[in-house]
Amino acid sequence: MRKLLILAAATIGLSGVAQAADITGAGATFPFPIYSKWAEAYKKETNIGLNYQSIGSGGGIRQIKAKTVAFGATDAPLKGEDLAKDGLIQFPTVMGGVVPAINIAGIDARQLKLTGPIIAEIYMGTVKKWNDPKIVALNAGLKLPDANINPVYRSDGSGTTFVFTDYLSKVSPEWKSKVGANTSVQWAVGIGGKGNEGVSASVKQVANSIGYVEYAYAKQNKLSYALIQNAEGNFPAPDDKSFQAAAANANWNEAPGFGISLNNQKGAEAWPITAATFLLVHAKPEKPEEVQAALKFVDWAFKNGDQMALDLDYVPLPANVKDQVRAAWKGVTDPSGKPIF
Repeated sequence: MRKLLILAAATIGLSGVAQAADITGAGATFPFPIYSKWAEAYKKETNIGLNYQSIGSGGGIRQIKAKTVAFGATDAPLKGEDLAKDGLIQFPTVMGGVVPAINIAGIDARQLKLTGPIIAEIYMGTVKKWNDPKIVALNAGLKLPDANINPVYRSDGSGTTFVFTDYLSKVSPEWKSKVGANTSVQWAVGIGGKGNEGVSASVKQVANSIGYVEYAYAKQNKLSYALIQNAEGNFPAPDDKSFQAAAANANWNEAPGFGISLNNQKGAEAWPITAATFLLVHAKPEKPEEVQAALKFVDWAFKNGDQMALDLDYVPLPANVKDQVRAAWKGVTDPSGKPIF
């Protein structure tokens, strides 16, 4: 599979200029690897490509509001009032996990253990060194350097940042009161990188760094990463099983537009930073045929793309949730009021 390391604004499944029949979308970098894989297979089967700009959730929301794309993509779900105000339909496509990628000489993936409160303190600048007593106490026998920690964060408006800061707000009262959860926050320390791609590249280049990225990026870039203590006190490995465990008891009807949080869920094997990623389309699109094409692509992915998702350690939506999503699409209509799907 092609490497997905350098694309801040990328065309998937195409070589050359996008054709008129191709689907246009923009937004979250979190799902870019799986959207790319789905699009490549869909292009082979239908000869319809996907022109997807992996520019971050904030950019995706701006572009769908501006009606420059058929769909916007975000990891930070919009609230019901915002969906209603802008006439948007929101639905999830797939689930995945965020991991703390690290670059510490001699420490491989899954060797280092961290807790959510410690990660919060790292990003608030109060835990400054890798051999801080709090980290040492969790990692008996692991040789930790007397080196300054270099945190890396997202510099763009980012749904991954929302997922990460939402998690820290759930586990650290100090983080919740001083920083909070949002697609963009005031970072106390660190350096910025654009997109999951940029954070992955910075962690790879900067010694003694830590950064939060979607798990597929850590795998593809061969980055080491730390384990995080979950709500049950365990340190599960990040993979499709632990992401699924986090989503096992999810109530998708809890919020408008399926906008629920899967962070810090109970469950012995639940990965603590887990999230769904979402698409946004207009309920009454100016170009219904373009949105219809986008929904057909997602429906195809729901029917044919589960194994591709699992191969990249994403978690497919349960069948009943897919059916709920398809039911929500009935709210997308043409000018005559007829559902387009």
